[in-house]
Amino acid sequence: MDISVVIPLLNEEESLPELHDWIVRIMNENKYSYEIVFVDDGSTDNSWEVILGLTQKNECVRGIKFRRNYGKSAALNQAFLECNGEVIITMDADLQDSPDEIPELYRMITEDKFDLVSGWKQKRYDPLTKTIPTKLFNAATRKMSGIKLNDFNCGLKAYTKNVVKSIEVYGEMHRYVPVIAKWAGFTKIGEKAVQHQARKYGTTKFGLSRFINGFLDLLSIFFIGKFGKRPMHFFGAMGTLLFGIGTMSAIYIGVVKLLSLRMGVPKILVTDNPFFYISLMCIMLGTMLFLAGFLGELISRNSPGRNKYHVEERV
Repeated sequence: MDISVVIPLLNEEESLPELHDWIVRIMNENKYSYEIVFVDDGSTDNSWEVILGLTQKNECVRGIKFRRNYGKSAALNQAFLECNGEVIITMDADLQDSPDEIPELYRMITEDKFDLVSGWKQKRYDPLTKTIPTKLFNAATRKMSGIKLNDFNCGLKAYTKNVVKSIEVYGEMHRYVPVIAKWAGFTKIGEKAVQHQARKYGTTKFGLSRFINGFLDLLSIFFIGKFGKRPMHFFGAMGTLLFGIGTMSAIYIGVVKLLSLRMGVPKILVTDNPFFYISLMCIMLGTMLFLAGFLGELISRNSPGRNKYHVEERV
């Protein structure tokens, strides 16, 4: 099968028939073998009934229904587990992503040999309250990840089958699939300017809180990617540093006090010295951080998938 089109959705009953017909037209014009995977993320409208109707109309349509709303990341992850195409293309269900981009995305994956191609909405039909935070978010992600993309959050992306079968998308990490793919060893990441269309039906499902959550998720994915398999390297280093600073400070305070007593110079009590409590706090924090790293290593080494590695090729 050439292409799997993965479409996560929440309460998009009005746009689904039009989106389906548009995708089918593009597939037939280019003679692709395909499947369309709709993932109903706990919709409360008639989205699932519409999907059932589309499966009866078109044998290339598949539907996955969640019992409740788990989020876009969960929808993508489940679809990635079940899709069969050699190239997987994700897009939103609100008609803001154009299926006309599919042929070029497919070509970039199959001919230019990209592992992942991300869409870039150069001209957006969104209010300033959404576009300005998006630019700041993208700049921060570029800086921290080292991936030179202009629009990490664009729902229109294309992947090789190897990519989607090698990564796990959870929480709210759908914004960072390029970062997750890079940490998994897929470094050939490209970008394509795509057309952004104004929403035709319904309302947006995202609020301003997503930018705060997005930044926290970025810190999480950065930490997990860098120290997820070796937590002691982070917690142990920080703990050792703080414990060393606290210990040396405490020794210095004690030596100064003993010298003062020996020379008969009046000196305040050690417990009246504020630096004594700073030293004590550093020792305590250092010990706790070191123990956190030790426990993290125990959990990591005994967790399922600890020794799971992505094998690229066998001969």
